[in-house]
Amino acid sequence: MSYTALYRKFRPTDLSQVRGQDHIVTTLRNQLANGRVGHAYLFTGTRGTGKTSIAKIMARAVNCENPTENGPCGECDSCRSIADGSSMNVYEIDAASNNGVDNVRGIIEGVNYRPTLGRYKVYIIDEVHMLSESAFNALLKTLEEPPEWAVFILATTEVHKLPSTILSRCQRYDFKRIGIDTICSRMQELMETEGRSADEKALRYIARKADGSMRDALSLLDQAIAFQSEGELTYDKTLEVLGAVDTEVFSRLFRGIINRDTLGCVGIIDEMASQGKELTQFVTDFVWYLRNIMLIIASPDTASMIDISTENMVRLREDAGMSELDSVIRYIRVFSELISQIRYASQKRVHVEIAFIRCCEPRMAIKDPESLTDRVAALEKRIESGNFVSFSGPVKPEGETVIRSDVKMPEAPKALPDDIKKLIENWPNVIQDCGNDMSNIRNCKPVLSDEGQLILYFPAGDLSARLLNDDQRRNDLSDIFENYTGSIVDFVIKNSESDEMFEGGLYDLRNIIKPGTVNVPIDTEENTEEI
Repeated sequence: MSYTALYRKFRPTDLSQVRGQDHIVTTLRNQLANGRVGHAYLFTGTRGTGKTSIAKIMARAVNCENPTENGPCGECDSCRSIADGSSMNVYEIDAASNNGVDNVRGIIEGVNYRPTLGRYKVYIIDEVHMLSESAFNALLKTLEEPPEWAVFILATTEVHKLPSTILSRCQRYDFKRIGIDTICSRMQELMETEGRSADEKALRYIARKADGSMRDALSLLDQAIAFQSEGELTYDKTLEVLGAVDTEVFSRLFRGIINRDTLGCVGIIDEMASQGKELTQFVTDFVWYLRNIMLIIASPDTASMIDISTENMVRLREDAGMSELDSVIRYIRVFSELISQIRYASQKRVHVEIAFIRCCEPRMAIKDPESLTDRVAALEKRIESGNFVSFSGPVKPEGETVIRSDVKMPEAPKALPDDIKKLIENWPNVIQDCGNDMSNIRNCKPVLSDEGQLILYFPAGDLSARLLNDDQRRNDLSDIFENYTGSIVDFVIKNSESDEMFEGGLYDLRNIIKPGTVNVPIDTEENTEEI
């Protein structure tokens, strides 16, 4: 005999076996007991919450010869024929593959004939939102005024796609996501029935990963049992077969981001990739970990909403105390965007590494206002440690100074030509005269070469240098410079060799002469005159 999956083997056969939908079970049980069966039901909710299972229970219950408090008896001829699929009174239709008007016309023609056995003809239309507009229109009249022996049960995961004319003719039942405790309890019952034992921590992880779906939970449990065919189902084996990562790894990653340890984070990613972890699931679980940290920072009272062990909660609180709420929210956004990017990417690992580097190096996100908090925090740590040289990596302990030999400190030029001096004095006006077409000049750093030539330096990789080197723009700049100096200024536009050289290795002429201020002779009453 072929193997039957757990979610099929243990599908509920009466209302007493349904878990997590008490509000629906109670209502339907009362309707059956009082003979108030409706003609059209709409079951809506996320996947795996019991919509189709309860629809089949209702189909058996309304035709059962000896109904019980929990619905069908399961022993009469009607119950057995419906269960084995031989009954002519129950029609189950998949609207995803039978969504045309011709399929609905077949239902309309058949509904006019009385059932040969039993009291009701039950039509279960799964994924009803997939029906075409013409199919909905054809079904509308029958749904509004069906024969007394017809019951329609519509099931969908996307109720917003149904026409309002259909919604108004059905009793709507919203299926909730099933709680973690409820799913764990059900899995524990099934494990005892199967003669197996399982670590509670493993079952809780499967329940959380199922995201409120009982069917998904049983499918994952089936997979874990197949991997560990003997003995107790352990937490470590469950993580291994599902390609998941332990919480301790996420804590190490988070602390690596906080300490700007780019190399350490990349090393952990390399470790996970070497172990064959699925990176999409890895990032998804890390976002969930960040979400828990966010809740604890936002309010300690929300810790009750986080389903983790006491040991992991201690570590989680320690991590929450190391960061600010704004920073954690930025990390969540970065990795949430990453999930959609790597879903179909061929080089997932590269995308993951880039995301962690972005979080470790907030200066990379200059255009992102949310990175300002991290950038200020990193600067404060550098000031506290006495390290004022640009670097990447974790903050050094207090008292330990980092000396960089590859970046030379800039030296002020010994003398300035008069025309260059006049130009720098009027630099704000020069930028204004350049207008929108050459507004990129504000990004440059004016520098004097050893030969007395003016160099307009732009950061490495900045395209502004190439744009301003256009012949027409160079001529326009030359004319503007001449207006302020009275002579032709010899200048060059170029990119610096590196960002570090631009930030610390080039002496900005504006540091010598304050733009907007002109020096006057000493024997006057005032030393300076503001322009």
